Amino acid sequence: MQDIESARVSVFDHGLTVGDGIFETVKAVDGRPFALTRHLDRLTRSARGLGLPDPDLDEIRRACVAVLEANPMPLGRLRLTYTGGHGPLGSDRGDHGPTLVVALGETTRRPDSTAVVTVPWTRNERGALTGLKTTSYAENVVALARARERGASEALFGNTVGRLCEGTGSNVFVVLDGELHTPPLASGCLAGITRALAVEWTGAKETDLPLDVLERAEEVFLTSTLRDVQAVHRVDDRELPGAPGPVTAKAMRIFDERSGTDLDP
Repeated sequence: MQDIESARVSVFDHGLTVGDGIFETVKAVDGRPFALTRHLDRLTRSARGLGLPDPDLDEIRRACVAVLEANPMPLGRLRLTYTGGHGPLGSDRGDHGPTLVVALGETTRRPDSTAVVTVPWTRNERGALTGLKTTSYAENVVALARARERGASEALFGNTVGRLCEGTGSNVFVVLDGELHTPPLASGCLAGITRALAVEWTGAKETDLPLDVLERAEEVFLTSTLRDVQAVHRVDDRELPGAPGPVTAKAMRIFDERSGTDLDP
């Protein structure tokens, strides 16, 4: 284990040169990771999708324990990064084996509600990386910068056929006629860990939705590892007064209760 000043990765690492890597962000509450098994399962799925060797999950678990014990904090962002390793300065991979980094940063609880914007760029639901949590995140960086410029904390994408997809680092839920819906994985969205738990715990329906559903939804909320369930009070120029609404407030309450009683659901 290294401190931040001495930790080093090669400048030839394929994760740096061409974005050939995957990652997970895990919430850590009082030094204990939340839903780690689900995150490690998805890390393995992403590795296989990218053609990387299966990560050593026992090694990663040991690394998580060591990093969390060395850095006590009430709420942390545990970042697992797994890349193609030292390689040539092109798309071909080297034969040095993968790189694994487990790092931890302190964070704070998010506000109960936030603003979002829609962006003109699309998610490709048929791409080679669809559904994989890769380090090729520049598209999200650009979209999130657009959101920040407009006083929002998240940007929402449609896909290539005009369906609602996801945020840069979150999944999106909407309430229509009092019923809770979220886009299906076929939309191209990431299979979010918090998304899956919210669907299981609230009974939300997975529904193909047009992007303009955001103009008429009664309530909107986001899910992600560090947001948990977070209400949306503004979409672009549309205000949603009273957020969190009743369906969202119930989902927030259920998530807090269920996640508080089981740290590895």
